Amino acid sequence: MNQTSGDSAPPRSSPRIYLAVDNCFAYKRWTAPAEWASLIRDLGARCIEASADTEADPLYNGPEYMAAWRTEVRLAAARSGVRVVNLYSGHGTYTTLGLGHPDARVRERMKELWFKPMVEAAADLGAGLGFFAHAFPDSVLQNPARYREARERLLDSLAEIALFGARQGVRSMGVEQMYAPHQIPWTIEGAREVLREVHARSGVPFYLTIDTGHSVGQHSFAMPGLEELRKAAASGGRERVPPEQWLGADTTLRRFEDLLRQDDEATRERGLAGVVEDMQAHHYLFSSSRDGDPYEWLAALGAYSPIVHLQQVTGSSSAHEPFTPECNARGSIHPRRVLEAIADSYAAAADPELPPRCTSLCLTLEIFAGSGVLPRRLLEQLRMSVEYWRRWIPVDGQPLAELLAGRAEGEVNP
Repeated sequence: MNQTSGDSAPPRSSPRIYLAVDNCFAYKRWTAPAEWASLIRDLGARCIEASADTEADPLYNGPEYMAAWRTEVRLAAARSGVRVVNLYSGHGTYTTLGLGHPDARVRERMKELWFKPMVEAAADLGAGLGFFAHAFPDSVLQNPARYREARERLLDSLAEIALFGARQGVRSMGVEQMYAPHQIPWTIEGAREVLREVHARSGVPFYLTIDTGHSVGQHSFAMPGLEELRKAAASGGRERVPPEQWLGADTTLRRFEDLLRQDDEATRERGLAGVVEDMQAHHYLFSSSRDGDPYEWLAALGAYSPIVHLQQVTGSSSAHEPFTPECNARGSIHPRRVLEAIADSYAAAADPELPPRCTSLCLTLEIFAGSGVLPRRLLEQLRMSVEYWRRWIPVDGQPLAELLAGRAEGEVNP
């Protein structure tokens, strides 16, 4: 399976679709490759995304262990008939500033001791690599000049890593989309710019991972319109802006709170101009309405997302819930809509400044479970999730157009 060139590649308007399972569910439970490979095979999947959290993080485990781990993975795959198609970062790197750290020593350590070993492991296993390993501290977000500088450093680092990966022979590399300003890319246009910039700086393809639950936060960061601000300022008498009202930078918030204490309408109106100017100066802190819709993400950038993380979404958080009948009844993620949105992305004109569109996509179940979930219950939830998606992806590697046509013609059981 090749994420960017395809095996006997279908037309670019119809990528091949694979169903995979991330082994993050197995962390601290079934940690040996032989264990999680066998479990995932028994669930009905043959493609695996191996999470660094499942005892495969080079920062924790070191080079000797990682070499032995790769050997175990190859043996487990051969015995169970599964394939590790991608490696992925876990909570360890997600919870740090990582590549976005203000201190160059931390950034270099992350590149040398995490990224390069992970790239080498992915290349050795014939897998792709996806990750999220950076964030910007609030002090950077507050200052447009510091933000631009930090963003430039990050893009340079991503380009360096992408080039290293290409030279090592990694099948595909990409960063995951997130849902808040301190973790870019978190908007559709921002993600497009990251892919464009990294591709231009590195000269090699660099992609995106779209997660069906990673658009739950953007609605909280919408920029208020002038009329909305005017109505809020006219209320007067209040000392503070409600905590759920997003105005971006702290300077903007202070300006607006000064307005709330003004009784004179003309004074408030003049002050609103400064508030709007401040928000525009910090435009990177705001989202649009489409950024909060997973199907908009897939329709816009699905063709550049060799990995799509699947989780059921039943509320306002990215809880990585399974696709059980109970969750599906309340959830907003449906296979047909996912596949149709991806098809829309391929139907659109290709952007010549972005990397080549993928000819293969791994739709990857990324289901989390708390320590209190009984093991048998967890495995049952996973089994139901695989069965649910197998109704839409009955055979790995089938072109997307055939999957959708089969459903329309009733060839695949509902």
